[in-house]
Amino acid sequence: MAKQYGLIAKFDSPADIMHAAEKVRDAGYKNWDVITPFPIHGMDAAMGLKRSLVGRFTIVGGTIGITTGMLMIWFTGGSELSLPFMEGYKLIVGGKPFFSPQFAFPVSYELTILFSAFASIGGMFILNRLPRHHHPFLKYKDVAKGTDDSFFLYIENVDPQFDEEKTRSFLDGLSSGEVRELED
Repeated sequence: MAKQYGLIAKFDSPADIMHAAEKVRDAGYKNWDVITPFPIHGMDAAMGLKRSLVGRFTIVGGTIGITTGMLMIWFTGGSELSLPFMEGYKLIVGGKPFFSPQFAFPVSYELTILFSAFASIGGMFILNRLPRHHHPFLKYKDVAKGTDDSFFLYIENVDPQFDEEKTRSFLDGLSSGEVRELED
């Protein structure tokens, strides 16, 4: 026998699932999600989601990138620090200073973009708990309808407020369709 993952309810329209999401949010459930065939404007607010933290990963990656670029150019051209194999290799080119932020900018700019991109992708993977190779919804009998014309809302059984009978009756009151068990 398969282990229960939670309960899933089917809805017929974007308005129905939007109202259901607001009621689930107001009821205090924490571990739940909606599955829709297309993005629904305002669903993030209806679910009570906050802004993503990916932007913070991006700004940290960009700051590390520009700092790395500036430090690299300073170390190779303008520092008094010397490694045994670099002794005596400081070159004066055209009377320019050994270090200037103007000369270090192109490298720093490229490293800022590169590190920001890597941090954004890494942050997205961490925050979304990816890679996740399987989700219990994929075993649901109407999984194809979730990508075509139906709207689903599920509540996981790990939610602190989850009680099978109470949650089932709560979802029955919201859904015009069926409420079924979602197996893990």
